[in-house]
Amino acid sequence: MQTTEQGAPQRLYAYSVREFDGADGKKGRAWTRIGVAFPHKDGTGFNVEVHSFPLDGRIVLFPVDSEAHDEEPAEAPPAPAPSRNGNPRRR
Repeated sequence: MQTTEQGAPQRLYAYSVREFDGADGKKGRAWTRIGVAFPHKDGTGFNVEVHSFPLDGRIVLFPVDSEAHDEEPAEAPPAPAPSRNGNPRRR
């Protein structure tokens, strides 16, 4: 992982993580990148740019070079059924 002069990570990706039940009955996770965090120039904190907000309010941060969380899960969660006005219904 690349770091700043103060040892802080250069950048972190922000993810929303949703758990779902797969077709085989096993739990799965969908990782959606929703933003980025990067350190202030003086190294004392981070700026966070979020492009969407998770429904549960939880944001997970990982270093940019962490490949384990860049990939989508093998099986996507089922899409919510549309409502009468065409918007997906929340469960």
